[in-house]
Amino acid sequence: MKTTGMIAAVLVCLSHSFAALTVGASLPDFASIASYVGGDRVETFSIARSKSDPHSVEVLPTYMVRVSRADLYLKVGLGLDQWADQIIEGARNSKLKIVDCSAGVSVLEKPTGKVDASMGDVHPDGNPHYWLAPENGVAIAQTIANALSALDPDHAELFSANVEKLRSEIAAKLPSWQEIADHIPNHEFVSYHSSWSYFAEAFDLKIAEKIEPVPGIPPTARHLANLVNVIESEGVKVVVQEPYFSDDGAKYLARETGVTVLKLAPSCEDADASSYLSHFDQIFSAFETVPAK
Repeated sequence: MKTTGMIAAVLVCLSHSFAALTVGASLPDFASIASYVGGDRVETFSIARSKSDPHSVEVLPTYMVRVSRADLYLKVGLGLDQWADQIIEGARNSKLKIVDCSAGVSVLEKPTGKVDASMGDVHPDGNPHYWLAPENGVAIAQTIANALSALDPDHAELFSANVEKLRSEIAAKLPSWQEIADHIPNHEFVSYHSSWSYFAEAFDLKIAEKIEPVPGIPPTARHLANLVNVIESEGVKVVVQEPYFSDDGAKYLARETGVTVLKLAPSCEDADASSYLSHFDQIFSAFETVPAK
C-alpha cells in the first residue's frame, strides 16, 4: 500500500509537471505571441476574432466559461478591451493571473489636456493598437514570458529563449517588409481609423488623413470632400480600410480619386504561433498590389 501511495504521488507530480497552462487573450495577436513564447507549455485561445471590432465585443457566457478554466489572461489595455473586465468578473476564477500587455511599450497619441466628447471615442491613455509595430511584438512577448515564468518557473529558460527567437525572426523579416514599405507611393496612405499609427511609425510611413474625422464618428460629406483634396494634392494612392467599419467613405474616395482600397484587419487570423508574423506578411503582400502610379 505504501508503494502504491508513493507511485500515486509521483504520478500527480508528473501530471502537474506536464500540464500545459491555459492562456486566454482578448485578441488573437496576443494569443499567437503567447503560443510562440510558451510552445507546448501553453494552450491558447482568443475572445475577439480577426475581423471583429476589438473596441466592442459582445460578452457571451461561453467566454466566461473558457476564462474560468484559464491560468492567465492577456489584456490589450489602454482602454481598448474594457469588455474583457466583464468576462473576467463573470468567470469567477480566483487563480487567474491578469496581465496588461501594454506595459513596456512606448504609447503613441496620448491626449494632452482634458478629454471631452468633442474628441470622439478617443482613448485617454493613448492609442491601443500597439501590436502593429513589430518591435512592440517583442515587448509583448517579454511581458508574456515574465508572466508564464511566474506560473511555470521550471520552464523560464524556454520562455526566454523563445522571446529571443521571435526577436531574431522579426529582425530577419524587417528588411523585406521595409523594402515593400519604401515602395508605397509617397510613403503615405489614408486610413479609416487610428489602427495603423504604430504600423506607420514602424515603417517610416505617413498617414495622410483618416476617414473618421474623430474616432468613432462617421465622415461627413464635407470631410470626404476635404479627403479628396488631400489625396489629389499629396498623390496618395492607397486607403486602408478595416473590415468591421463601414466602407462607404472608402468606396467614395476610390470613385472620386482612383485610390486603391485595401481591406486589412489589424489583427491576425488565429492563435497559432505563426499567425502574428504571417499577418505582417499578408499586410505587405496587400501593399505590393498597389500600383506605383
